[in-house]
Amino acid sequence: MNVEHEPEYDWPRPPVGGYTAEDLDRLPNLPPHTELIDGSLVMMSPQSAFHSKAMRLLENELVRVAPNRLAIFREMTITLGKRNRPEPDILAVKTSAYTGPEQTSFLPEDVLLAVEVVSPDSLVRDRNVKPKKYAGAGIPHFWRVEHDKKSGYPVVYVYRADPATRTYLLTGIHHDQLKLGVPFPIDIDLTSIYRV
Repeated sequence: MNVEHEPEYDWPRPPVGGYTAEDLDRLPNLPPHTELIDGSLVMMSPQSAFHSKAMRLLENELVRVAPNRLAIFREMTITLGKRNRPEPDILAVKTSAYTGPEQTSFLPEDVLLAVEVVSPDSLVRDRNVKPKKYAGAGIPHFWRVEHDKKSGYPVVYVYRADPATRTYLLTGIHHDQLKLGVPFPIDIDLTSIYRV
């Protein structure tokens, strides 16, 4: 029996003290959507259909209603400091922060909204680690999107930063319809997820 083996992959070896935000653009052969959290590389697992559809629905609707002063991006990193460069699923950033097609990251002061669609492997990061980092960096709005297994639709947990404590406060949990006045007027039919 002749069994073919894939060539052995040469995994990146972290330097003493961990990787830096700049390293993320220079390391060869990283899988798509690799993040840097506390100096460690975090590689994403394959997306589920729910994750992909939720991202598409929210991205399409945000592009449709965002004011001209804001641009909507999907799966771009935010450089939060030397050892943190997470990649939210969707971002609303100041249009002036876009520097061109080779750009790979934004600064937190240019980000108005970060959105994370939770996957089984990202549950702890999306519920605990990333919101703390985003709030600490001064990003004013955060949404966490989870799959309601009973209905099959997204549930959107909406947070707003308290500038005094740099922590997020939950302002609403949205089923079926996401209707908000901030960070700009938004009205999204969450039940349309499988029609996009």
